[in-house]
Amino acid sequence: MTYVFNRAPQASLAVVDSEKRFPVRRVFCVGRNYGAHAREMGHDPDREPPFFFTKPADAVFDMPDNWPYPPETNDLHHEIELVVLIGKGGANIEKANANEHIFGYAVGLDMTRRDLQGVAKKLGRPWDWGKAFDFSAPCGPVHPVSETGIIEQGSIWLEVNGKSRQSGDIADLIWSVPEVIEIISRSMKLQAGDVIMTGTPAGVGAVVRGDKISAGIDRLGKIETMVS
Repeated sequence: MTYVFNRAPQASLAVVDSEKRFPVRRVFCVGRNYGAHAREMGHDPDREPPFFFTKPADAVFDMPDNWPYPPETNDLHHEIELVVLIGKGGANIEKANANEHIFGYAVGLDMTRRDLQGVAKKLGRPWDWGKAFDFSAPCGPVHPVSETGIIEQGSIWLEVNGKSRQSGDIADLIWSVPEVIEIISRSMKLQAGDVIMTGTPAGVGAVVRGDKISAGIDRLGKIETMVS
């Protein structure tokens, strides 16, 4: 097939202990999926139906040594997340079978231009300008399920300049990973290469140029970057 110009490179993530890479197709993000974070954002976390927003595939990329501070914001926030990588697609997936569709997991950041998101919320507009900007989803390497097993619990944390900001447990997810997969697949067919960012625990806050972000999840190791 011939295109009118050279197509953009395929967005992808490194896979632990492999020369092969995970190709990214779509990125689904679950909003307010930890109770304490929902409360700090002024919402009732009592199992309200989950909602989703998306990021472009190329917002996902390997965690760099230096992460570029984006334009048009004065209130950039960090959000540490368990990232789920889909390896087998399907529609109307039952939660009892959902884990069979997971290729692996990664540690990721849902970086957020909070001031732009706030304006969108007040006006009832989409969150794209606050959430879906360039480089907004840096991720660590993908750990295949064959290595980690199914992750249902474990510490999730983030530090800025060595000081704790976020701390929680994957078991505290309001909607579990299998439930999220089931819900998404009712609305649209999941495909291999789809990425799900599962939500962030309490403690989100601002970072500025020169801040060092360190974050990790049990069994998935640690990621680090400097905001530049």
